[in-house]
Amino acid sequence: MKFGGSVLDSSSKIKTLVNIVNSFKNLEGKDNEIVCVISAISGVTDKIIMLSELIIKGKRSAIKTFIDEMTRLHLDLINNAITDQKLQAEAKKVILDTMKEFQAILEGLVLISEITPRSLDHMLSFGERLAAPIVSYALRNNNLDSDFLTGKEIGIVTDSNFGEARPLMNTTKFRVNAKLIPLILEGKIPVITGYIAADQHGYITTLGRSGSDYTATIIASCINADEVYLWSDVDGLLTAEPLIVKDAQVLDEISYSEAAEMVLFGAKYIHPRALEPVMDSNIPLRLRNAFNLSHPGTTITQNLRISNNIIKSIIAIRNTALIDVSGGGMVGSPGTAANIFDTLAKNKVNIMMISQGPSESSISVVLRKDDLGKAITSLELKLLGKVIKHLNVLEDVSIVTVVGSGMRGIKGIAGRVFSSIAKEDVNVIMIVQGSSELNLAFIVRDDDCEKAVRSLYKEFNLGKTF
Repeated sequence: MKFGGSVLDSSSKIKTLVNIVNSFKNLEGKDNEIVCVISAISGVTDKIIMLSELIIKGKRSAIKTFIDEMTRLHLDLINNAITDQKLQAEAKKVILDTMKEFQAILEGLVLISEITPRSLDHMLSFGERLAAPIVSYALRNNNLDSDFLTGKEIGIVTDSNFGEARPLMNTTKFRVNAKLIPLILEGKIPVITGYIAADQHGYITTLGRSGSDYTATIIASCINADEVYLWSDVDGLLTAEPLIVKDAQVLDEISYSEAAEMVLFGAKYIHPRALEPVMDSNIPLRLRNAFNLSHPGTTITQNLRISNNIIKSIIAIRNTALIDVSGGGMVGSPGTAANIFDTLAKNKVNIMMISQGPSESSISVVLRKDDLGKAITSLELKLLGKVIKHLNVLEDVSIVTVVGSGMRGIKGIAGRVFSSIAKEDVNVIMIVQGSSELNLAFIVRDDDCEKAVRSLYKEFNLGKTF
């Protein structure tokens, strides 16, 4: 069970967490074995990132302000969530010792006014390291035996790509089993920091934002768990963005492949790579709302019930831009695309969509608007006037994606999609569909995005209960 930061930011919510664990421990009269994975308390990771920016500027005074605020926040949670005086004192000591260590690291970093990706990962790890002990002691406070450990201590080993590390699964599986299984057999509930791991040299790494989801599925795969629960404050994955479509419905069940398409195209509430470990192990993944236990949430699984739904969800990604590079010299010239993408990759520009016509005279790429400046500068300096002759930019566009395994092999879906939005006078700028036929994505002007989503929502009758 993974618990997100929004489930931890008050003592009453921590008590809700404890009640969930307790109820599942004895569900259906069984003595179920549970592993908890804990995120940082809501907002803490963002505050650490903001502090890192101040440290780079040499603002030493910001450290004391931050340490005082974080200490107060976590001690207040202990005071209100843990009633046993002995356990409360032990929990406070853990927090104060961790804060002392954190402060020493921050004082060292501010002296050189520099933060590397490696040191930033070390800083970010403290969010989860402060939250996990509180949950563990809250469980003990309710007669549930528990130990807390970091992802590093539990044995998750990754590469050294700080900030977006990937697990080395063979090594991880061996180490996690060796550390975790004995604790479970002792009847303990391990509380593990999400998001945090370590590379082969022992340096702390992180798995990317929302990485606690990934931690949970990595561990589940290692110990062959029966199922994974991702607890947050939302009911599950939705048929559309609720800010655009007011009656967006919760999807009760989708496939791994559909979920992968949804999260890669920007659906919230799950880490993009969190599906990989459970897909390989065929472990069901359940998204549940900790504050609405009557709602069954969304189940992501391999074996779906037969459904008549062609489309499961419509996703809109805003704040994107389109670059079109063209030139007669691109035609029949091997390596042109490689040159373009290599130039962008070296400048850390991530490409979200690509389109090239059979004439080979132009390539269109879609990217985050934040990366537009870097992309234009790198292409102009390296390739303009050489490999490419023209560079056209269209800002303020949106990606609209329809996702559903029911599209596969069904004729006329594209026709329905584009006829529907044409009725709303929406112009399609670019279209991409993979051979899997699980999704159909297209680009529209940002002003037309909401019209397009609402039109498709109505066309495919997504307002009904799934």
